[in-house]
Amino acid sequence: MKKTKLKIQKQKLLADQVYDLRLSGDVSEITAPGQFINIELPGFFLRRPISVCDVYGGDIVRILYKIAGHGTRLLSGLPEGTELDVLTGLGNGFDTGSSGDRPLLIGGGIGSAPMLMLAERLKAEGRSITSVLGFNSEKDIILASELSGYGRVIVMTADGSFGEKGLVSEILPELEYSYFYACGPGPMLRAVYSTASGDGEFSFEERMGCGFGACMGCSMETASGMKRICKDGPVFKKGELLWKD
Repeated sequence: MKKTKLKIQKQKLLADQVYDLRLSGDVSEITAPGQFINIELPGFFLRRPISVCDVYGGDIVRILYKIAGHGTRLLSGLPEGTELDVLTGLGNGFDTGSSGDRPLLIGGGIGSAPMLMLAERLKAEGRSITSVLGFNSEKDIILASELSGYGRVIVMTADGSFGEKGLVSEILPELEYSYFYACGPGPMLRAVYSTASGDGEFSFEERMGCGFGACMGCSMETASGMKRICKDGPVFKKGELLWKD
């Protein structure tokens, strides 16, 4: 973990209420796909934890975030050049060494963001990648075209406005894969846990106090005891979870 100052290089609206933000500065502590940063915003006590979408050249970090309250709305209006206090290199990230030859990437909504850096890493390691992305409707779709550069992409929409109609968990029995990686809202992760075959990893989206394990506010019970999502996660292997099929 490193506390540093990052400047807004640029940001743009990417989908409905979803912004694509590039921050410049020392991001060398970000070493694994699935890690996150924690941003301090003026006038707010708690930082905003946001998954890393990608890193460019060691001095640009890309994040995608959805407006969910006053803090993220403020962030969306900050101009280029604004300097922010940021904790970088947080969390454990995905383990690409476990993927096998044909990993499956599963993203739900804004949880699709960390799949881009993961796909890049897996492709560089010679894996054959399939991505399944789930959204409420066509206006919410993010990263589908970018991820298509790394392998097959299946887009699911709940209302059927684009791609296949339904939830990401509904198509999993039709797919063949060696390992899976999933990130998204809790109900989606539970559904994936129940329907995905074999082993895999889950990245949890969680509100956090400190972001580095001091406050214990994001603790969850696992097979090996209480774990902090921010410090011990946000990625947990399937076997660590206590959910029932």
